[in-house]
Amino acid sequence: MQKLFAYGTLQEKDVQESLFGRVLEGTPETLVGYELSEIQIEEEFGIVHYPIIMETNDSNDTISGIVYEVSVNELHQADLYEGKHYKRVEVQLQSNQKAWAYSAAI
Repeated sequence: MQKLFAYGTLQEKDVQESLFGRVLEGTPETLVGYELSEIQIEEEFGIVHYPIIMETNDSNDTISGIVYEVSVNELHQADLYEGKHYKRVEVQLQSNQKAWAYSAAI
């Protein structure tokens, strides 16, 4: 199993059900050294704003989210869901466990 840190729409039960065919069980967690920003993505009905993490390397910057255990296949499904505007990066959480998270694909 893989660990996935979610801070945005991947926390929503309807998104999980649609994407993974199940609702994920997660644990609250904190990402240190990052701040939340916003990305604009042009979709079918116009510009939509989504959250995005940006690394700051400042231990005072934190993001609250949830860490989930997902299969490798589910992780690939999440990659497709996040699309070309996001990239998967490995992060270290406050609990010292490592997890995947989605950051800006710049």
